[in-house]
Amino acid sequence: MTIEGSLLGREVVYPAHYDPRLLYPIARALARAQLGIDGNALPFIGHDRWQAFELSWLNPHGLPQVATATLQVPATSANLIESKSLKLYLNSFNVSVFESAEHVRLRIAADLSQAAGALVSVQFGVPAIGSDDAAGNLDVQDIAITCYGPPDASLLHADADSLAEEALHSALLKSNCPVTGQPDWADVSIAYCGPRIDRAGLLRYLVSFRDHAEFHEQCVERIFIDILAHCQPQQLSVHARYTRRGGLDINPWRATPGSPAPNAQRAHRQ
Repeated sequence: MTIEGSLLGREVVYPAHYDPRLLYPIARALARAQLGIDGNALPFIGHDRWQAFELSWLNPHGLPQVATATLQVPATSANLIESKSLKLYLNSFNVSVFESAEHVRLRIAADLSQAAGALVSVQFGVPAIGSDDAAGNLDVQDIAITCYGPPDASLLHADADSLAEEALHSALLKSNCPVTGQPDWADVSIAYCGPRIDRAGLLRYLVSFRDHAEFHEQCVERIFIDILAHCQPQQLSVHARYTRRGGLDINPWRATPGSPAPNAQRAHRQ
């Protein structure tokens, strides 16, 4: 369950038949320990919502079927599922016969639940495109930025004498895949209640992920933990919508307990 011990980032043979062994789980505890997160007392709730746009299989007559799907992995699961392995796994359905679409859905749910170590929900279809028009746009600030990595939490500041309840948004979150080095692009929405967060510092902090290599889920947990520690909000929600790669996009969400889940909508870039 480490990157070094996997086939990730190497040339692999395109799957010819359905094969759940292609799924590669990575223990969440490895990265959480670096952030000081106690796996037995998580400071957040949340989930990782995957949106799959390239799903196909054969019906009993050999006729190809196509669909999209939304997969939701709870943040409490022991493992995250690496995106390349998920892509290969879903592609293994392409030339395999299944009795019905429901059999495909149940098979995917069972396999992902086994890999994640928790119940994973699978539904056909993906959410409609929406927007965070009501959120404050961090990207309109005309500020100088010089730090592009590693992520610098010291850039975060909040005014304890000014309380706020607001939602903020940026389309400038970028990090790199720790397996392939390819760029991962995302829109990120941050909603909080507490000391007013300095917007310039928050934008500089988000941009400081630009040369950082970490999985999507881990980046969002890092953002959550850093804002919680340096700005001390009473409530906090961090939701990133990453752009599609290999027919998949991922949308990790982490929030303080009791926070409402974000709308299941796609960003314009997804």
